[in-house]
Amino acid sequence: MQDWLTMTACDLGRGIGMGQIDPVELTETYLSAITAHPHRDRIYARVTDTRARAEAEAARVRVKLGLRRSLLDGVPISWKDLFDTAGTETEAGTALLKGRVPDRDAVVVRNATAMGAVCLGKTHMSELAFSGLGLNPITGTPPCIDDVDAVPGGSSSGAAASVAWGLAAGGIGSDTGGSVRIPSAWNNLVGLKTTAGRVTLEGTVPLCLRFDTIGPLARSVEDAAHLLALLEGGTPADLRGATLQGRRFADLQNVAKDDLRDGPGAAYESALDRLRGAGAEIVPLEVPELNDAMSLSGVLYTTEAYGLWRDVIEANPDAMYPEILERFRAGKNVSGPDYIAAWSRLKACRTAWDAATAGFDAVLAPTAPILPPNLERLMTDHDYYVTENLLALRNTRIGNLMGLAALTVPTGTAGCGLMMMGYPGSEEALLRVGAAVETALA
Repeated sequence: MQDWLTMTACDLGRGIGMGQIDPVELTETYLSAITAHPHRDRIYARVTDTRARAEAEAARVRVKLGLRRSLLDGVPISWKDLFDTAGTETEAGTALLKGRVPDRDAVVVRNATAMGAVCLGKTHMSELAFSGLGLNPITGTPPCIDDVDAVPGGSSSGAAASVAWGLAAGGIGSDTGGSVRIPSAWNNLVGLKTTAGRVTLEGTVPLCLRFDTIGPLARSVEDAAHLLALLEGGTPADLRGATLQGRRFADLQNVAKDDLRDGPGAAYESALDRLRGAGAEIVPLEVPELNDAMSLSGVLYTTEAYGLWRDVIEANPDAMYPEILERFRAGKNVSGPDYIAAWSRLKACRTAWDAATAGFDAVLAPTAPILPPNLERLMTDHDYYVTENLLALRNTRIGNLMGLAALTVPTGTAGCGLMMMGYPGSEEALLRVGAAVETALA
């Protein structure tokens, strides 16, 4: 049964469908692993064992009746602590929301439950999702899978840790500037950033509504496809026959390779060599307008975030981690005209990006230009915190600013991911590309 803790979600689902795995035994195996794990309280904010057992029992009945609702019916997953869960605290990693208990599930939680997913519990996250590092002295900082003294990436930190440490078969997180992809890369997982507006945010604690997205952190591209289908109550992408033969990729040169450190750089170049060996054509590409778009990040993100949270924050600012408080307050003095002008400029940059990347199956970049930073140093060195946080988010934010679908897959080098960015709404096509890339890099 310990093998169950490392199997892909889809393989577990196939085992359930063939009668080889009992959903109740599977859930109890995961709950026991969570209880016994030395980092349990750093990964899970709270475990919903009563709910998990009830959902597993219902899945067992459906198996016996031949009424399974999806391949992942009966498979246990975790939820980032910003998705509302009826009767269970949803605090978004902040003391500002301590004791907040929703009376109904978020729509994505309802959809997944209706498709048979088992809810193991709520995972820790960066405070109000406003950091790419995963550091949270307020509620808990999960450990990185390859270095327990390093941060795991954020803001979906616990979501990644729950899957990487074998405490969930899949995790659901959110991505506003990289919050699914960074922790996925740093914990050797697959992470999917969906297009803004594709997956409903209803019942989700917001950060920046125009950039917030929801997506899975998983052990395989196939798992990511099926987890996305759970969130929407839909049909997963068909990944059969995915190949790199005839695929044409852009290798993004500007922004993505600035200050690229040796480890992630070497892993990325090695990955590109393997993609070429599998039949892909890779073309260097520069998009000058991207530099302008990146310069707009501070105005666009902090203004909306502070606008949404100003009253709550200023009613009790001492309850926040100072680094996060400072980041929110950076939006305090941006004028309305400056904010509108920034959005106008961003839309022009998006038009230029679309023209420059037309004809490519995906644009490639290292998921993060750095490896997971040391937790203790982040806590004591302000300049280090600021530098590492901005670098951690730099590459992934490209996808958010340009309004794209994006996918990260492991390169085979610990903590280093390969990111693929597709056009808006291209999740299914991107997942097919990702399946072929995953095979080439395995």
